[in-house]
Amino acid sequence: MSYAEIIFFAFQALLLIYLGGTAVYLFIFAVLSLFNKKEQRPLDFKKRKFAILIPCYQEDEVILEVAQQALFQRYPSDLYDVIVIADNFEEATIQKLSELSIILFNENFAISTKTRALNHALRNLPDKNYDIVVILDADNLMEPDFLGRLNDAFSYPYLAIQGHRVAKNLNTNFAILDAISEEINNNIFRKAHRNIGLSSALIGSAMAFKYDFFKQLMSDIEVVGGFDKELELNLLRNQHLIHYLPDALVLDEKVQNVQVFTKQRRRWLSAQFHYFGKHFIPATKALFKEGNIDYFNKAFQYIQLPRVLVFGLLMVLSFLSFLINPLWLTKVWYLATLFIILALLFATPRKFYTFTTLKALFSLPIGFLFMFFSLLRMRGANRNFIHTKHTFNAFQKKSRR
Repeated sequence: MSYAEIIFFAFQALLLIYLGGTAVYLFIFAVLSLFNKKEQRPLDFKKRKFAILIPCYQEDEVILEVAQQALFQRYPSDLYDVIVIADNFEEATIQKLSELSIILFNENFAISTKTRALNHALRNLPDKNYDIVVILDADNLMEPDFLGRLNDAFSYPYLAIQGHRVAKNLNTNFAILDAISEEINNNIFRKAHRNIGLSSALIGSAMAFKYDFFKQLMSDIEVVGGFDKELELNLLRNQHLIHYLPDALVLDEKVQNVQVFTKQRRRWLSAQFHYFGKHFIPATKALFKEGNIDYFNKAFQYIQLPRVLVFGLLMVLSFLSFLINPLWLTKVWYLATLFIILALLFATPRKFYTFTTLKALFSLPIGFLFMFFSLLRMRGANRNFIHTKHTFNAFQKKSRR
């Protein structure tokens, strides 16, 4: 065998380990997601006080719907406050917000970030002895029982709980694909992980924390991109468990075209690889010295490519292997491809097994190409504020509290 052939097969082996390893990892947790754990009964009947923080930047088109809807919880009205941190909003929107029964911070930050908005609110909120803080995005709509479910869950000694974000809109092919992607994340990185005692992943919204703990945690955080990753790595490094509530639902707007889809994923990818480089070695040390599996598992996840890229690359490389490789090696590529296909099938909720979803899948090659080329332009994306504008309005009239 020539040196060129040795190098060629060694490179293939590395690709197989990287892509195939990701496929096997996803497959294992996709299988685990098929099992349901019995819902915990609350340990007490105490009603905790909630601060609902909604940081938002130039979200004039959706914030009124979100702020109004947040007042419709089936929870005692004197035990939660809706707090909107409105950054760079139009005066007309501010005027309408000021007429609602909310706490409003009207700000124009020189540098706009989610962490800056949250810390500003936490420093300036009146002392109302809050027990729990809830973080929402500017497009999030809580189901009416969301706070009640969180209240019951916090009867257990959790410091952090991730709610279940579901799609608010399925009006385009990419919105459908985005909705499926999030549900796959929910099943693999949240439900399945909790099924075996590991922590849930955080998303960045629809999440809740013990108030004093979160305030202290946030005082040391100032990042542009990857706010949720910074939070969960801090929690896992200190061996704090993150719980997941699959029945605590929050509606979230899904991206509606490939340009927004790609821009959003590029920002996420940049943050992901940044945190992998920053935490993989400390997480490996923590695994062997402290037995901290949660922290290592999270750092390991950050080296994985997005599923659409893993799926697309395995499909392409399996076809090329058929053309140039011996049969035994081609079978290995086929097996890796089978693992990723089964993982995606098992982790996709049955409600998406429709003809509409089948039509949306024809947009996957476009998503793959845009994602692949976005890899070449992701350098430093997490250091720049990239705003994803929300426009979908799903307001349904409900009785006010």
